[in-house]
Amino acid sequence: MTRLLTNHIATITELREPHKVLERSGGKPVAILRNSAVVGYLVPEAATVSDARYATEDEFMRAFEDTRTEAQPVLDYLRDK
Repeated sequence: MTRLLTNHIATITELREPHKVLERSGGKPVAILRNSAVVGYLVPEAATVSDARYATEDEFMRAFEDTRTEAQPVLDYLRDK
């Protein structure tokens, strides 16, 4: 059985009226089911991150150096590829 990533579900048939599906979900993502199997997710714009903040190069390099000992085996492996 597939684990759903949301509490709200709708069937393919219900998507004939997508505005009703979105209203019923209260702005949360909706799992779309067909024959009791997930075929996708409908994510309203309100549920997406609009004020995303990206790390600066200095922040990234600091975080990279802090975790370099953990990442070194992977970096060594990738160097040979």
